[in-house]
Amino acid sequence: MTQLLKKFGPGFLFAGAAIGVSHLVQSTRAGADFGLGLLWALLLINIIKYPFFQFGPRYASATGENLLQGYAKMSKWVLVAYFIITFATMFTIQTAVTIVTAGIASSLFESGTLVLWTTLVTSSCFFILLLGKYKVLDSLMKYIVIVLTLSTVAAVVIAFSSFEVTLSVQQILPEDSLGVAFLIAFMGWMPAPLDITIWQSIWTVEKQKLNPDIKFKDSLFDFNVGFIATIFLGICFVALGAVVMYGSGESFSSNGTQFANQLIGMYTASLGDWAKLIIGIAALATMLSTTLTTLDASPRVMHISSELLFKKTFTHGYLAWLLVLITGTLAIFFFFVSEMGLLIEIATVLSFLTAPFYAIISYLLLTGRHAPEAARPSTFLKGYSILGIIMLIGFSVWYLIS
Repeated sequence: MTQLLKKFGPGFLFAGAAIGVSHLVQSTRAGADFGLGLLWALLLINIIKYPFFQFGPRYASATGENLLQGYAKMSKWVLVAYFIITFATMFTIQTAVTIVTAGIASSLFESGTLVLWTTLVTSSCFFILLLGKYKVLDSLMKYIVIVLTLSTVAAVVIAFSSFEVTLSVQQILPEDSLGVAFLIAFMGWMPAPLDITIWQSIWTVEKQKLNPDIKFKDSLFDFNVGFIATIFLGICFVALGAVVMYGSGESFSSNGTQFANQLIGMYTASLGDWAKLIIGIAALATMLSTTLTTLDASPRVMHISSELLFKKTFTHGYLAWLLVLITGTLAIFFFFVSEMGLLIEIATVLSFLTAPFYAIISYLLLTGRHAPEAARPSTFLKGYSILGIIMLIGFSVWYLIS
């Protein structure tokens, strides 16, 4: 088992980063508000985004470089645009995932304030990354994702066995403005923002440093395992929300602690107090994995972008950006702690609206002269990608005119 797990890495990090707000918050809420009616959106957006997520490990495995290095070869302005977009969104994203994580920890352990748990979660993740760097992240995330999967599946089985419900599989297309806004937010982070493909490429390069024997097909297999896991668990969280909360007339709070109490409470009230530990572990593992991976990835990409833009090596660039992100996150936390719902909506909508940009630049890189033959997508994958780009642009225009 240990030898098998050693072959995996960036795919599990992808799953750890992806299975967070999109699953625990948005998917559960989708199930609570629409039953199984938005499964079409979950499956469709995963299908649309798949080739662009795959481009990260594909390019890194073939070249030994991350996507940012590839973008720099295309045009300096592509890198400038990426730098600006990332800087404008990373604080909101990190604050959103940290608040949810802290709220769940506070609810699960029934002690400590949201401020205390936010401090504990942030500092713990900081020291893990500072002391262990990629190697510890690579090892730790495999076990977190396994615990997350087992506890989530257990929660779904328990919920279905405890409720006598008949869920309709009729699919729903929201027509009112609030419904459309939620749909776009839901799809924006399902399974993750598209810029995670850049994180994937960086993690793939780091994995190759630890294990030079990793081959191209191994990287793609690793990614596919992580990607399938995110789809499966997304369906599980939609089902949980649908079984336990759909039709109850309740709605989720935008306050971090209250949301966590509602989330865990709605399961324990229906299934019994004994279920609290299983639900709590699943929820905490979900958000801790996201908090840890996003706290690692954003400083990495900002550090690499800075070096490429200024053509200068910054010895402690990763650490500097890590401290900048933590400072900005805590600052936003203290001013907007009660607006978790708004923060998540802003972050998810921005992720969706910027998705076409990431899709287009990744496609141009992988099909252009800077990508070696081994990295270039097949004719089928090219057509698939172009269709995905058209659909992403279409959804963004639909949201803006709605």
